[in-house]
Amino acid sequence: MKLFELTASEAIEKMVDEEILSEELIASCLGQIETKEGDIGAWSFWDKTKALEQAQLADTRRNIKKISGLSLNGVPVGIKDIFDTKDMPTENGTVIHQGRQPDHDAAVVRLLREAGAVILGKTVTAELAVYTPGKTKNPHDLTRTPGGSSSGSAAAVAAGMIPLAVGTQTNGSVIRPASYCGVVGFKPSFGTIPRANILRQAPSLDQVGVFSRSVMDSALLASVLMCPDEQYGDTLPMPQIDISQAEQPFSKEPKLGFIKTPVWSEASISTQDRCLAYVSELGLDIAHIDLPLVCEQAVSCHRTIMLCEMAHNYNNLYTESRDKISPILLGMLEEGKQISISDYLDAKNLLTEITGEIDATLKDFDAVITPATPAGAPAGLSSTGSPIFCTVWSLCGVPAISLPLLSGDLGMPLGLQFVSCRGTDTRLLRVAHRVERQHFSDMNKKNKGVV
Repeated sequence: MKLFELTASEAIEKMVDEEILSEELIASCLGQIETKEGDIGAWSFWDKTKALEQAQLADTRRNIKKISGLSLNGVPVGIKDIFDTKDMPTENGTVIHQGRQPDHDAAVVRLLREAGAVILGKTVTAELAVYTPGKTKNPHDLTRTPGGSSSGSAAAVAAGMIPLAVGTQTNGSVIRPASYCGVVGFKPSFGTIPRANILRQAPSLDQVGVFSRSVMDSALLASVLMCPDEQYGDTLPMPQIDISQAEQPFSKEPKLGFIKTPVWSEASISTQDRCLAYVSELGLDIAHIDLPLVCEQAVSCHRTIMLCEMAHNYNNLYTESRDKISPILLGMLEEGKQISISDYLDAKNLLTEITGEIDATLKDFDAVITPATPAGAPAGLSSTGSPIFCTVWSLCGVPAISLPLLSGDLGMPLGLQFVSCRGTDTRLLRVAHRVERQHFSDMNKKNKGVV
């Protein structure tokens, strides 16, 4: 196995056991970037010299035994290019901010540095983290979208350029690209990861998420990032992720449900069949449940809140640089400007009602399973695909994780989404880890011809 193929947990173990140096790991990842980046285009900025300097510092810290509390010491991480970085440009996927150089790190970046991580560079985002795609292509098929808006983060992890990356989700911008690129995408409960000095799109919905190649890597990265978000008034975070608990096996099988959701018809027939078959073959007692009728309004509710808040937060850009904004985003901003205060407040009240119903539906389950995307990554690069199967979960701020368990049409990756109640992130990760272990065990048996 080449070093860039290691998961973060595997790399940490090898560095602790002094089998490898961070500098060797970073050099291997940089080599993979140099090999693949020309085709994939996952990065908006990366600096080989700075990356190796950070790795050397990490190795020095380890040599002098000063790594207490540095859970990511020497591990490379990619940062979506809407997080401010004081030593790298932050351009937010728009020519309007070309060359923009912040004076301070986003809270997430600061937490990563404090944990000893090597900030390898900035990954491509869709324009202003909304819809119009950046340059990134899907590593599994360069003619297909990697999803968005956290396109570069998902693609970089999938291509072996980095084991960990950070992104955001306002609608489906973590779960969707994770599904399309065949990696693990985890969006914790709303408000558990600080959003200070991140591009502000729709604060009622904006959430930070992470990408990796294993459930426990996602748990590790998310746990490092969880702390109060005073800038947004999130001063009382939900329970922290307990890594040791997430790894614990269940004494009895977890209680799972399967939810088609009101947008089930948006999924392709092959996606519907594959999801139902996997749930049936999982070997667990899984209840098929429906969401309350009010959840049928989740998509329209989400759109009203998102567009209204986006129009407000991007108003200066709309006013001063309208000619540099894509027609699609312009249309969304103009729609948002037409939303009345009354309609916005009605949507916020509806959000509260839907969230209460979702909480009541999920509370009796360790997790529920639902599609992550309507199908695998669609052909073409003009769209980042549909977030429709993420919308209700983003609206309600529940934790969600996409696992690369299925194969879609033409062998493209297809994620399966697991969600649970707000604040039960550790329990969700525990379920996901259990399913992931079973999946790999079944795959190994199949590859060995064991029936």
